[in-house]
Amino acid sequence: MLPSRSLRSMAMPAALVAVLVLFVTACGGGAQTSAPPERKVLFYRNPMDPKVTSPVPAKDQMGMDYVPVYADEAPPQSRTESRKVLFYRNPMNPKITSPVPAKDQMGMDYVPVYADEATPQSGTESRKVLFYRNPMDPKVTSPVPAKDQMGMDYVPVYADEGAAQGQGIPGLAAVEVSPEGLRLAGVQVVAAVREPLARTIRTVGTVVPDETRIRHFHTRVTGWVEKLYVDFTGQYVREGQPVLSLYSPQLLASQEEYLQARATAARFASSDLPEVRKGGEDLVAAARRRLQLLDVPDDLIAEIERTGKPQRDITLLAHASGYVTAKGIYQGQQVDPSMMDLFTITDLSTVWVEGQFYEYEARAVHLGEDAVVTLPYDPGTRLAGRVSYVDPTLDPQTRTLRVRFAFANPALALKPGMFANVELAVDGHEGVVIPDSAVIDTGLRKLVFVSLGSGRFAPRQVTLGVRGNGKAEVLSGVAAGEEVVVGANFLLDSESQLRAAIAGVSGAAGGPR
Repeated sequence: MLPSRSLRSMAMPAALVAVLVLFVTACGGGAQTSAPPERKVLFYRNPMDPKVTSPVPAKDQMGMDYVPVYADEAPPQSRTESRKVLFYRNPMNPKITSPVPAKDQMGMDYVPVYADEATPQSGTESRKVLFYRNPMDPKVTSPVPAKDQMGMDYVPVYADEGAAQGQGIPGLAAVEVSPEGLRLAGVQVVAAVREPLARTIRTVGTVVPDETRIRHFHTRVTGWVEKLYVDFTGQYVREGQPVLSLYSPQLLASQEEYLQARATAARFASSDLPEVRKGGEDLVAAARRRLQLLDVPDDLIAEIERTGKPQRDITLLAHASGYVTAKGIYQGQQVDPSMMDLFTITDLSTVWVEGQFYEYEARAVHLGEDAVVTLPYDPGTRLAGRVSYVDPTLDPQTRTLRVRFAFANPALALKPGMFANVELAVDGHEGVVIPDSAVIDTGLRKLVFVSLGSGRFAPRQVTLGVRGNGKAEVLSGVAAGEEVVVGANFLLDSESQLRAAIAGVSGAAGGPR
């Protein structure tokens, strides 16, 4: 009996201790597990694959808890309560969507697509969006806003784009591009300005001597060359410099006649008859004139008068300064007036450059126009000249026009036979000028795209005048101050054709190009 009583006495304290422990645990647990108002869980989804869901808590193959999806999570935190979410799309692949918030395999949140996003921010409420198309492949479209694989927004296509501004051009329509699209496409604009403009014609010319400065040296009597002072081709000769000494019986006889005429005139000078005195003077003048016409120098005639004796050899002098470009005699050679020439002396202080121009350039070349010549071997040398002659006929073989330019050549930089680059500025005047790269030449018409602001561009057909040096004169179609597209304008042209085709603007697809 004693042992059983002892067991009962030991069991009572243990029961009391257990009750106290349960009470304390209940109180503490209640404090630790106090939760906010109860949230309704719709389901649980796999954190790595949102398509896999579970109606009860679960774990994936890696031991990660499934994420609860609550009923109040459908409206995202980034929007207002008044915006209706149509669905959620994968940020990297817009084709993958989800009816509830989700994450992709990289942990990025799906992007909500709202019902009111059919009207883009850049447009007005009255513009109706037909659909959205891929900016890089217009054949790919979407009924809702989307992004392509490069992250570029799909471009909205509006119902009113067929009647956009600046039109009147069959097959084209105005284009609207988002700021991001402008940046990615590299669209650049430049303002049209009014400035002087001239077209530059370039050709290759050949340096030739100035024909008006070429002199031939001949003898007017028959004789023999006793001494040759100019004895090689290329030698420089100054006017009045001795060229050769010539023995000529004809010159010797003319000197004797001159001395006899002087003696006769001296006797007639004492006559009382004026006619006789004048006859003697005329005889001397005629004999002296004969010597001069035979190229006897005045200094030699004066020496003959002083000594009273004729000179056996007569030294002939150069008639002009220049370089000996041809030589046809040698010392001791017999010469006579029938010989073609003894020397050719050419003055190279001024030379000609003869260039060839095509038929379509002929109308722009006129006498007196300024030209600049540069040398292939010395690009730093620039010589100024002008058009001195335009050939009245074309070369029948090459169908080109020969034009001559005159250039001063004091340093002999231009040597006959050289090639030279000639630049001729023609059609100089002032007008509205745009970069030549802004023009799209289709063969039948010339187009530019004009910026209307806010990412909108309108096609314009233009009439061009002078084109040169990377610039083009606009006769009609663009006014000074308007901005034209100079970069990526071929993309805008393709976009414009597509939009016009979509809108069916005057049978745009079949319009002239």
